[in-house]
Amino acid sequence: PEPYIMKRTRQPDGPVAGRTLNRRHFLKKSSLLPLMGLAGGVHEIAAERPRAFDEADRRADVMNVGLIGYGAWGREIATMLARIPEATLRTVCDTYPVMQRRAAREVPEAAFVADYRAVLDDPDIHAVIVATPTHLHRDIVLAALEAGKHVYCEAPMAASVEDARAMARAALAHPDLIFHVGQQYRADPQYLSVAKFIRGGALGRMTMARAQWHAKQSWRRTSPSAERQRAQNWRLDETVSTGLPGEVGIHLIDTATWFHGSRPVSVTGFGQIMLWDDGRTIPDTVQLVFGFPDGLHCLLDLTLTTSFDDQYEVFFGKDSTILLRESKAWMFKEVDAPMLGWEVYARRDKFYKEEGIALLANATKLDAQDLGPTDPIPGVEPTLYYALKEFTDNFFFGPFEPSVDARRGYEAAVLAIQAHEATMKNTRIDLDEALFVL
Repeated sequence: PEPYIMKRTRQPDGPVAGRTLNRRHFLKKSSLLPLMGLAGGVHEIAAERPRAFDEADRRADVMNVGLIGYGAWGREIATMLARIPEATLRTVCDTYPVMQRRAAREVPEAAFVADYRAVLDDPDIHAVIVATPTHLHRDIVLAALEAGKHVYCEAPMAASVEDARAMARAALAHPDLIFHVGQQYRADPQYLSVAKFIRGGALGRMTMARAQWHAKQSWRRTSPSAERQRAQNWRLDETVSTGLPGEVGIHLIDTATWFHGSRPVSVTGFGQIMLWDDGRTIPDTVQLVFGFPDGLHCLLDLTLTTSFDDQYEVFFGKDSTILLRESKAWMFKEVDAPMLGWEVYARRDKFYKEEGIALLANATKLDAQDLGPTDPIPGVEPTLYYALKEFTDNFFFGPFEPSVDARRGYEAAVLAIQAHEATMKNTRIDLDEALFVL
């Protein structure tokens, strides 16, 4: 399959009455334009359930958004929304009064409420973004869908398979609403481009995969209030946390599943407390081995003990290897690999004894600017921006299937939850097909 196929039941042919946006603006400004190009301009007409948005939504000039959860990631979301002119952050919700004062400084144009039901009761709010701790997602998402709101839910969907299944079923029961899960890489143009290369056979047969995320941070939060401190440290609470596999690794797991084109059949986990020995039971260092049906193994290395070497993903193949790092990608060809033709004209970067072919659409432009492999690329947005932009574009120009819909979000959540269980027990878990049945 193509890495990204937009499924549409209808497409506006021109300006839509009552909106300041039109299709020309869409083609010029939307993050979906590169995605259409990467999919070869192919639109697959959805043969499944019909979808149609409420006409009041279709007449909206902007998407009014309620943000539920104003912690560190919620604030990042608010920052990204401010860069999307088609979205307006109308209301911020958080149960912690300190966040009200912070929101008043940072997003003064937004109202603040402490109860998420006040967001859902507001008829002017079209969509909600759920950025609360993972174990609180279920009740909010179910209520939001029942209230007729479009939903962007941060990943992982839930902290338990049962909660994730209930959420996915509810989303599927509301086909008139957008339900988008925040596995952001599937909306990132660089990842979509690499997916196209892999689907096109650039690796040859994929033989290994490896990814890592390294950061030196404790996850421990302090607060004058014991109750608030417990709430802040939910990631270290064994009863609700999905640990490093869920809170970080889910994105790497999802990318490996996407690029390989199949779902793992087993996961072996190793979890240790190597540095932050402060009474926690959630490992600060995790190694995971995912087994795929064709015998391939994907190794994930996650730690809170060192920041060395940061984050990257590597996919090894018979003909070449592809490295993704910091919104960039390179292909390293084997000497006996067949010529693909285009690589003769591609930009090349040195990596110790290796030479990487830059998998960038604007590589020639970068050469003209004398930018090296570690320099930031002008005009490239954070991955979160592309995911939120897709969500807003779906509101105005959809309906189309999100890059991460209820089924993909559920599948990734199950994999992350099972991976965390494997690390807590230092064992192998066979991933029964029944786990993925909705």
